[in-house]
Amino acid sequence: MTDDAMQFSHDQADAYDRISALLKSVGVDIEDGLLTPPKAGGENIMAVIGKAGSGKTMLLSTLYRALQDAGVETVSGDYEGRRTKDRRTLAILAPTNKAASVLRARGVPATTIHRIIYTPVYDPEYEKIAEWLAGNGERPVIEGLTDLALDRALAFYNVHKSVPGALAAAGLRGSDFITGWKRRDEPLDIGFVDESSMLDERQLDDLKEIFPTLLLFGDPAQLAPVGQSGEMVFDRLPDDQRLELSRIHRQAADNPILDLAHALSDPALEFEDFERMVEEAAKRDDRIVWANRVEVDLMARSPVLVWRNATRIRLINAFRQVHDAPEDALLPGEPLICDGLELPLKHRKKRLDLEARGLIKGAQVVYLGPGRKPGFSRLHVMGAEDPSLSAASIVKIEKPDEEEPFIPFAARMGATFLHGAAVTIHKAQGSQWENVQVFAPDLFAAARMGRNEAGQPLWKRLAYVAITRASNRLYWVVRNRLAKPTGPLRVDDLRQVEPAPLTLEAQDAQEGVQ
Repeated sequence: MTDDAMQFSHDQADAYDRISALLKSVGVDIEDGLLTPPKAGGENIMAVIGKAGSGKTMLLSTLYRALQDAGVETVSGDYEGRRTKDRRTLAILAPTNKAASVLRARGVPATTIHRIIYTPVYDPEYEKIAEWLAGNGERPVIEGLTDLALDRALAFYNVHKSVPGALAAAGLRGSDFITGWKRRDEPLDIGFVDESSMLDERQLDDLKEIFPTLLLFGDPAQLAPVGQSGEMVFDRLPDDQRLELSRIHRQAADNPILDLAHALSDPALEFEDFERMVEEAAKRDDRIVWANRVEVDLMARSPVLVWRNATRIRLINAFRQVHDAPEDALLPGEPLICDGLELPLKHRKKRLDLEARGLIKGAQVVYLGPGRKPGFSRLHVMGAEDPSLSAASIVKIEKPDEEEPFIPFAARMGATFLHGAAVTIHKAQGSQWENVQVFAPDLFAAARMGRNEAGQPLWKRLAYVAITRASNRLYWVVRNRLAKPTGPLRVDDLRQVEPAPLTLEAQDAQEGVQ
């Protein structure tokens, strides 16, 4: 057992042992570091569930390291090594780029579910570089790529284990080497899925086709996916396939944000009592802020979390007004939320490329400026390893009391966006920000309505999800007011890479498609 495992609480240790036994039964012995070839057939699924601070991520990362030490190959979205008959594989997945980036920041090479279901077809030169970085090939000789650039790439990869990051260190972009996409036709071995409370049944079925062994990590106190009647995919598993973590660990014990989140489990707690707890916590700890107004500066990078759609629209329009944003254009630095892709079937490759780059429904994006053709935008996808891209865009800005949104500009087809200065708590699931503003009047409205979801008052579920999106500071906003910005919108704080010669724009120009 690893050093981390030796520090486990009793519930974590029990979960680790049961997962270890499951893995051993499929030929992966993490205790003795022994691997046997995979066996055909069979379906193994287990869920690790627990509230925020219960140690799910610590358990996941410890299991990842144990599998790595045993010789299991980790498959990520950026490159997959050559297949051999006896190799054993692991993929660590999350529903969104933002959720995957939270794990990557902790040293776990996570990717999105989409990047595993659909695999890229790479240029042979990329494969040479990737195999060399992984220690499976000779140092490549690539025209236009100097030895110094290769040394920089290797130095980066040895620390971060990211092929796209290594290429960026050498002045290249991994996406430029992708020649196409295909749905995965061969299964992998073991899949870890974080934020599995966001999965629906269709996504779970897709994952079962790829992974004979699946381990789901999820929080039962979050909001269930829309259309699943308050149920999460792990709720239907038998008791012996559900491992529950209940202890809150030392690193979370002095966190006032998590204290507030866990206080919501008290069935006798009413909304007014909870607000008094928030106010008292704010007097003791500056990580909780009792706010009489929305801080507009924070809205550009972390949206205000609301329940009601009307509140979201009002806050977005107030944000644009205080920045003097014109009605017929976006300002560089305005936040957007991807609302899906509007592309016909004949452009399936383009759809897969956009989705693989992070433009999936719910993705958070920052507008960098117009593209080289009308209707195109330069965008920064938050949480993506290769964040800068150019894409045909359809931007919709909703107006208060108006049924139809205002569209400042639009291509005939492409990625559709809503404004992202405020989002609903449902859409915020799976994301995390350093600073989070929760619009408390909306939660009060939910409490007044008396609605329940899965046996719990809806306002408590909403509050729990909203609060646990904050990693550093929670702003509990109690008034419908907006502060003035301290400066104009900016983009210089974002890691930017100039689009390569063959961007999606260039592809469209070649194909005659706008």
